[in-house]
Amino acid sequence: MDTNVLVSGLKEGRMRMLFTNQDLKNFIEIKVNVKSEKVNEYRKQVNRLRDNLTDYIKENPDFGLVKMLHSGSVRKGTAISTLNDMDVAIYVKPDQVENYTEEQVLTYIKDGLVKAYKRYNMTEDQFSIGRHCIKVSFKGSGLDVDVVPVIPNGEPDDRGHLIAQDTGERVLTSIPLHLSFIRSRKNSNSNYATMVRVTKWWRNKNDFKMKSFLIEMIWAHIADSEGISDDIVTALQQFYRYIINTELKDPIIFEDHYKKSEVTLVENGINIFDPVNPDNNLGDSLDYLKLERIIDEADEALGSLSLAIQASTKNVAISSLKQIFGTSFSF
Repeated sequence: MDTNVLVSGLKEGRMRMLFTNQDLKNFIEIKVNVKSEKVNEYRKQVNRLRDNLTDYIKENPDFGLVKMLHSGSVRKGTAISTLNDMDVAIYVKPDQVENYTEEQVLTYIKDGLVKAYKRYNMTEDQFSIGRHCIKVSFKGSGLDVDVVPVIPNGEPDDRGHLIAQDTGERVLTSIPLHLSFIRSRKNSNSNYATMVRVTKWWRNKNDFKMKSFLIEMIWAHIADSEGISDDIVTALQQFYRYIINTELKDPIIFEDHYKKSEVTLVENGINIFDPVNPDNNLGDSLDYLKLERIIDEADEALGSLSLAIQASTKNVAISSLKQIFGTSFSF
């Protein structure tokens, strides 16, 4: 739907609205956004982890681990206040893990990290094998760092294969290119990062499966196709209506790093593609039940938003918005 229509419709209802865009911004700032002090503390710990590994690698050139790159929501600027872990990628020399199974790759990296960090007073119990990653636990802050293996393929922009969290398959990726993709949408749409955070908050509060990466790609598509409104209510309407109207059946393909012709569409399926890898279709992880739940949740949220806009009392407006933002919402 045209953004001008959305804005026009909202302005008509604005005369009756009992809450403002600033009310929503205040809630987001207080409840949704992760505090800068927490981010800074966590970043320092991750940076120390990375720098210490870099020093060890320099002193031990035959070591099987190559380098560590910070990735994930904190690096993208889309983390929310429930953050209690951070993601980093660790690059492994391909010849060291050739023909290894996923479990063997993870064990190899864990053993390498334990060896590298013994001299920094970190103990073996702080390293454990998680789901497709190695979890590093900091005892003081309680921060967990998920270390995801990447096997470089020798191409530019730190391209390599990571182990996909849902399938365990090795998927081509590039952390620098993903970060630049997100950065470009943030630069052209000032509300991009805020709306990604709000949508992740809505998903968590309503307890359903929708990958953060998928949320980022839908917002990126909205940013490219019509622009994201600076008004939070209007932007939410854009997101929910896109899901309801398309049922996510319209292809989402970005040509930042490849051409549309390189993509193989799935007939009668979901086609939402990784902006770096034309072979990585995010729709593959959406089965019928997950897709139906996402559509139903979007429909319910849009209805709650409409009730809030038209509410004649503050209590009704708050009650409706709690369906989206959770029980802690107030204005």
